[in-house]
Amino acid sequence: MGILNVTPDSFSDGALYSTPASAVRHALQMITDGADIIDIGGESTRPGSDPVTAGEELKRVIPVIEGILGENPESILSIDTYKAEVAREALCRGVRIVNDISALRFDLDMPSVVGSYDATVILMHMKGEPKNMQDNPGYENVLKTVKDFLRERTEFARNHGIEQIIIDPGIGFGKRLQDNLEILKSLGTLKEIGYPVLIGPSRKSFIGKLLQTGVDERLEGSLTAAVAGFLHGASVLRVHDVAATKRALQVAHAVSLGAAYSEQGNWLP
Repeated sequence: MGILNVTPDSFSDGALYSTPASAVRHALQMITDGADIIDIGGESTRPGSDPVTAGEELKRVIPVIEGILGENPESILSIDTYKAEVAREALCRGVRIVNDISALRFDLDMPSVVGSYDATVILMHMKGEPKNMQDNPGYENVLKTVKDFLRERTEFARNHGIEQIIIDPGIGFGKRLQDNLEILKSLGTLKEIGYPVLIGPSRKSFIGKLLQTGVDERLEGSLTAAVAGFLHGASVLRVHDVAATKRALQVAHAVSLGAAYSEQGNWLP
């Protein structure tokens, strides 16, 4: 899943793709580089960020959605929003996935919107809200907290007629360094809930803390986190650096198959 932020203030790539034309070009390049899904966001959810109106969010994302699908109608697009109005307008234009950081909690109309379009929903764990989520977060048992939350939210989604579900433990969303590391090495326990697991460690601050680097120097750490997530059971990797991550995952996949991997890159009987 390639990240496409069409915002002026995202923590890593804010303002880089703030025009529809530049955003569409970047999305098409990510698809060429190997992205299976493009996740489009019109509101920054970095720590301390302020919300924007649905109108502003729509103004940012709709031209990009239409531009991508106009160039590549087969593209699988995800809308990164917790607002039902934004989700509805995106879905009616051909978006297939709603990536809701609130796990259907912030907008009471979101479950019916997702269900009415038979869309896939990504349900993420977050402690608090983006504005305050990193204000001294703490857990007695982070894995139990996240797992219990995601189990409850998947049941809620199913009860509202939503069957296509992906779960996200929310790396960096109300988590300490040790929480993020514990989650990454224990993704197998989240798979027990019964749904594919998505992780988004790309360029996050926990990598910066480990490596003592700024956001522009976290590629190696992001690749390592992505590979670790894959080897521990993640099914979807949400990343900024698609080409590099794709190559790293190809090697990790070959290693995980071992002798069952042929030189042509295929399974052997």
